[in-house]
Amino acid sequence: MDDSGALLDPNILKELEMGGDRPTSGLGGGIGLGADGLPKNMELLMDVSLEVSVRLGQVKMQIRDLLKLNKGALIELGKEADDPLEIHVNNRLLAYGEVVMIKDKLGIRITDIVSLAERLENLRR
Repeated sequence: MDDSGALLDPNILKELEMGGDRPTSGLGGGIGLGADGLPKNMELLMDVSLEVSVRLGQVKMQIRDLLKLNKGALIELGKEADDPLEIHVNNRLLAYGEVVMIKDKLGIRITDIVSLAERLENLRR
């Protein structure tokens, strides 16, 4: 399977691109929707693992500069302190968020979800 269509039927992608929030044909063509608005066989996908990562920023460095780093060294990232963090699922941008403290642990509050059109475009890359 290539990255261009993931698990979605091409007809569903066309429906979504034309502005529909929810495909009417379901996964695999004609499966139908349950009471919760999800395809009836969606339960089959609920145990699939996905890699979720949060990107704070990035920087390009030459190997010589990378090798000079020691404990306590600072690396300046190409983002401002108040810029949103990027939330990626399987290396695809899904949302933006901000860091929060939950007791003594860090968490991410989602502040914005990437538009449906942009998510579909990311699937094709």
